[in-house]
Amino acid sequence: MRAFLTLGILAIALSCAKAQTPNVNIPYSYQFYQKLNKSVYDVNGRMHSSIKGFYSDDPILKARYDSLMNAGVDSLNRRSWVRRKLTQEHLLNFKGEDYTVYADFLPDFQIGREFDESKTTWKNTRGVQLGGTIGEKFSFYTNVFENQGVFAKYITDFIDSNKVVPSEIGGSVGKLDNKTKDWSYVTALLSYTASKHLNIALGYDKNFIGDGYRSMLLSDVASNYSFLRLRATLGNVRYQTIFAYMLDPGAERLTVDRRLGDRGKWAAMHYIDWNVSNRLSLGFFQAVTWADAEKEGKRGFDFNYIHPFIFLRPLESANTYSPDKMRLGLNVKYELLEKTALYGQFMFDEFTAKEFFSNKGYWANKWALQVGFKGSDLFKVEGLNYLAEFNTARPYTYAHFDRVSNYAAMNQPLAHPLGANFREMLGILNYSYQRFDFQTQLMYACYGLDPEGMNYGKNIFKSYETRSLEYGSNIGQGIKTNLYFAEAKASYLLNPKYNLRLELGGVYRRENNELTGAKNTNLITFGLRSTFRNLYQDF
Repeated sequence: MRAFLTLGILAIALSCAKAQTPNVNIPYSYQFYQKLNKSVYDVNGRMHSSIKGFYSDDPILKARYDSLMNAGVDSLNRRSWVRRKLTQEHLLNFKGEDYTVYADFLPDFQIGREFDESKTTWKNTRGVQLGGTIGEKFSFYTNVFENQGVFAKYITDFIDSNKVVPSEIGGSVGKLDNKTKDWSYVTALLSYTASKHLNIALGYDKNFIGDGYRSMLLSDVASNYSFLRLRATLGNVRYQTIFAYMLDPGAERLTVDRRLGDRGKWAAMHYIDWNVSNRLSLGFFQAVTWADAEKEGKRGFDFNYIHPFIFLRPLESANTYSPDKMRLGLNVKYELLEKTALYGQFMFDEFTAKEFFSNKGYWANKWALQVGFKGSDLFKVEGLNYLAEFNTARPYTYAHFDRVSNYAAMNQPLAHPLGANFREMLGILNYSYQRFDFQTQLMYACYGLDPEGMNYGKNIFKSYETRSLEYGSNIGQGIKTNLYFAEAKASYLLNPKYNLRLELGGVYRRENNELTGAKNTNLITFGLRSTFRNLYQDF
């Protein structure tokens, strides 16, 4: 029935289809994307705001995007070649009749001081990016970074425990074990618009679904992964299908032979976004994950999940002893005022109706929720953008009996960075004036950590078969822990083409529970930074 409903919506949309699927992807960065809020959340238009990244050649965004990319540009061309390259142009830029190519050097040089540890932190990142277009239908983008750094203690503890740099990638054997961490990072995306209704992308990158700062459906918290992505735009409906291959370096090896590398997993994720009206949008999400190989043998990609217009639950259930994990979700956005939008998400990880309504705290009623609002020009101040958000996930959400098929990649969650068994409230305020940018963030979270040898549901990498409770499972169970996080940044934009900027930042973090007491971080940093990407440290 649900499959016929989906096809019916698509058929109605196709009959009035006028929109064209654009082509040139904008790398996702919250700091940059919120500057597009006035165009994205406009009651006079219909934008598929929950599907990121956006396209720079999208008619809804093009004017605003171009104005941001040309901020402070000397239209009379009176500046010297050196100054233009430093402040307004790509380092290399070639244009032909039917192609464009650009390239840039991407530095991220930071120095900082962590006062509680009396420790100097630093980061030395050298990167390059290359991008361009061929004709009107094909675009390409890639970047590569070589990094070394010394981090604040809580980030160092995370790296030591998970063998991965947050939001980036794991290093080579031994290179993350020392005080100075050493790692590399690569992104690549090929985008082809086959017709005015269909875009095909092949990438080693991330994806994001939602209107908030976090996503309970699919976020960019984890490291890059390989994927094939299809986006079809039919009138007021956009349908996205992602087939992805991810790595799980923390999973038990099936052999001691190093040539086989880390264990892998597959994911098929389908999302349909329907702009019901100029104000209301509804999105329906489904995802299934499965191991590439088990002890019994290699399985590989399951072609049962390749069909984009069939809800995956019947397919997954058709296998009587299916080891796969299925999840369903809902995304809602309502543009309440001219520049203010309400949004929310609900993720069904597992659901037993009888137990849900019995109100006994059954462990397998697993779900996650997000509610928030965001907008621009707060108090009628041009360039003052804001967001307030609440997120929560019940214990054992996103976990599975086999960690390889949980909802994670490269030892990091695919949804919220806190995993599960938490409540979180956060607010972000950003103000831009000419080339100056100021941002503040406040966050409070409450979650339950695991005592030694127990599993209360926060760690999504633990099998839920090792759970410590059958009934009476509640959010925050375990070692009750409070997390307070505050961050402030002030930056001056040097070159808008690749977000080259001078940035001064400060972080206050306090994690407290009865078992370990308070763990404080007071950090101040300064650096020359660049690129459009999210590198999360608010966990």
